[in-house]
Amino acid sequence: MRIAVDAMGGDFAPAEIVAGCVDAAKAGYGVKKLILVGDETAIKQELARFNDVPSVIEVVHASEVVGMDESPAVAIRRKKDASISRATDLVKHGEADAVFSAGNTGAAVVAATLKLRTLAGVSRPAIATVMPTVSKPCVLLDAGANTDCTPQMLCEFAAMGEVYSREILGVKKPRVGLLSIGEEDAKGNDTTKEAFKILEGSSLNFVGNVESRDLFEGRVDVVSCDGFVGNVVLKTSESVAKAMGSWMKTAFTKSTVRKFGALILKGALKELRSTADPSSYGGAPLLGANGVVFIGHGSSKALSAQNAIRVISESIQHDINHHIVERVNELGVPA
Repeated sequence: MRIAVDAMGGDFAPAEIVAGCVDAAKAGYGVKKLILVGDETAIKQELARFNDVPSVIEVVHASEVVGMDESPAVAIRRKKDASISRATDLVKHGEADAVFSAGNTGAAVVAATLKLRTLAGVSRPAIATVMPTVSKPCVLLDAGANTDCTPQMLCEFAAMGEVYSREILGVKKPRVGLLSIGEEDAKGNDTTKEAFKILEGSSLNFVGNVESRDLFEGRVDVVSCDGFVGNVVLKTSESVAKAMGSWMKTAFTKSTVRKFGALILKGALKELRSTADPSSYGGAPLLGANGVVFIGHGSSKALSAQNAIRVISESIQHDINHHIVERVNELGVPA
């Protein structure tokens, strides 16, 4: 499999992205070609830091970069030689099987939507983010690609999330929920109420409406919502996790006795941090695009990039897009 990487995307690019790709290439993951797209000179300078760069790594020059603060649509139209555009073009022209970027999320979505289009039966692609729970991970989508959604789109998101949960996370029969302001059938706005009716009559393992608190209690494996709500949930969760870490650090260092207790709990605290660490998932797939597209967090470092390559390879091996087309079409919801 061949994976194109936007080597210039992210707060710590290209250094951390290149390092992660080198680690991924050494780990294998079945990758036959890892194409680093971006400023050739800068990328090769980073590669020169390693004594043994795997031969599967190639460099494709791109003279422009889409900044994190730029308008995605405008940037993709005007910057034809931007690294994210060139990387996506490689997939479009069959020179790569997947694309990964930790840069401007909107630009990655726009590039994929305009250049790759969507899978048959899919109205719009959705960002699926994996969130930790008290039991097994939960897939939330959309996490920001579509702020305004139709009932049909919410149903498509549910179907795509179910496929990802089953094929990548290994959940045999994913429980699917619709994010709302209450568990009762009548709760929600007109869009969620209509989506509820469709999902209730579908072949998905639909458990009904769920509230945001249910995300972390392990009651569901897949949660469908519009991108506005999903992004707010995601950013709030990340903020709370960061705040909790800060609060715990402050609490454990207030006295000698507490410091001693923290030392005893060091292993447990490390495990807790690992569970909540988004780098273990590498980022979020853009499900529904006619190609495998993976979006990393803007603060992605080497481990995140490496894990992104790992998850991408799993998605390709499981032929996830084929399963998505089948599942969405089974719903019988007009796109």
